Amino acid sequence: MKAGKHTVLLVDDEENILNSLRRMLRKEPYQLFTSSSAREAFKILRTNKVHLIISDNRMPGTDGIDFLAKVKEKYPDAIRIILTGYTDVDAITESINKGHIYKFFLKPWNDDNLKLEIRKALEQYELIQENIMLDKKVVEQNRKLKEMNEHLEELVRERTIELELRNMALELSHAILEDLPLAIMGVSADSLIVLMNNRARTVLGGDNFLVGNEIEECFPAELCAKIKQTIENGYCLNKDQCNLEHDNYMIEVIPLSGRFKGQGGLLTFRDKISC
Repeated sequence: MKAGKHTVLLVDDEENILNSLRRMLRKEPYQLFTSSSAREAFKILRTNKVHLIISDNRMPGTDGIDFLAKVKEKYPDAIRIILTGYTDVDAITESINKGHIYKFFLKPWNDDNLKLEIRKALEQYELIQENIMLDKKVVEQNRKLKEMNEHLEELVRERTIELELRNMALELSHAILEDLPLAIMGVSADSLIVLMNNRARTVLGGDNFLVGNEIEECFPAELCAKIKQTIENGYCLNKDQCNLEHDNYMIEVIPLSGRFKGQGGLLTFRDKISC
């Protein structure tokens, strides 16, 4: 224990007893207060943080058991010890069982034993305070964890709604793309067909025009080279003519832009006469 760390209050109506206790504890690392009555003791308790109270049991007005029972109500953290010169052990034992006092010692006491028990009592005080602090810390951590979980649940709900809206928009986009009257084909940078809408499947037909096939299986080499060049360079190749199934169509190659630039493009097919 560090010097001055703990405060001890001695309560006894006999001055010689208080002097004996002071002499016994003068070399101990405690701050000592003394009182000759319960009334004076409460005045000290109101203005000082007291860790341990040692009280005589038989005092005028209020006995030690009643005094320490009231102390427990107002200052429950303080460790409470009774000194008694009488053998009213039953009443004191009952008070111990009710938690009013920590221990009791008979007068006359053994100095070494009493000093040892005081040290143990103050160690008990520290353990109790540490447990209280740990309990408060756990409660605070649980509160923060609850707030985090509630916040996380709200974020999950918001994210779920956002994803649902995006999925709906994506499904609607796919539906619109499928039903466009314009024939559209999507081509990746490595020349794979990645998309064909209903109109493209109707206009182009044939077994070669399937998602996953390479455009070299569908178009002449010269047109394939132009499509690849357009996707790579990122500029539009307008109205190049290609003969498909003995019908002439106008093909427009539109490279993707933004973060998908260079990764693919769209091919639109229109009947040459209608253009």
